[in-house]
Amino acid sequence: LGKIFSADLYAFAVMHNHYHAVLFMDRERAQAWSADEVAKRWLTLCPPRMAINEFPDAPEQAGCFSGFVDELSCDKQRIELYRERLCDLSWLMRFLNEFIARKANKEDEVKGRFWEGRFKTQALLDEGAVLACMAYVDLNPIRAGIAETPENSEFTSIKERISSGSIVERHLLPITQNNGEKRSPQTDNISSISLKDYLNLVDWTGRQIRHGKTGQIPAHLEPILCRLDLNTDNWIDTAQHFGSQFGIAAGHWQKIKNMAMKTGRHWLCGMGVSRRVYQVVVE
Repeated sequence: LGKIFSADLYAFAVMHNHYHAVLFMDRERAQAWSADEVAKRWLTLCPPRMAINEFPDAPEQAGCFSGFVDELSCDKQRIELYRERLCDLSWLMRFLNEFIARKANKEDEVKGRFWEGRFKTQALLDEGAVLACMAYVDLNPIRAGIAETPENSEFTSIKERISSGSIVERHLLPITQNNGEKRSPQTDNISSISLKDYLNLVDWTGRQIRHGKTGQIPAHLEPILCRLDLNTDNWIDTAQHFGSQFGIAAGHWQKIKNMAMKTGRHWLCGMGVSRRVYQVVVE
């Protein structure tokens, strides 16, 4: 789905009864797609019934839809509709959760809903929030006592990054590689972080959480947090309780306040926490 939607997957953790994912939906990238590109992506996602009957492996063979692509790409209204859907988080989650539900129902030979309710989201308003949330997600199995170390954390992005042998990479890139398309400037600060430094930071953080104590952050890891204006003294608490510390949005307190004002509110959960997490001076 990450290769079909205009989406980048930065972190994930699949637990026993839920999963977490850190996603970036890139609207600018979707706007740059041609009509043919939109049509190919949508038909790969939703093959026409005629094509499914003729090509049972259609999702793996998008090239079989050339006639359908030509017809769909001429319909500008539908193309713009599908373009919007292909950069919409709700549509991505709809396809993902429906796929999982169908698989589970088939295994259990039952019908009906699989998930208890709609997915929950938190808007990550800056790179500091993204880094903290990624660490929170990657350390889920360790907090739950399922794994001892990140490299033994099954079904997580941290283990996938370690197992792939890509530690020599210079940057912290998304798990999904969307056909070499240009990344958004909004993720530049995250991508500038060394993958090796991120792995060291998560490994060190996991050790403190597992031992139930807070140790001093190694000097070579401090610059990562300082670059994103994160308070090193509060890092452990942030990485361990990120999900409960913030409400519908996470980031610098001023950005949370701006989001609150845009939604007609004066306050959002997490503003007080943000002042402690970020290195800010409130006048």
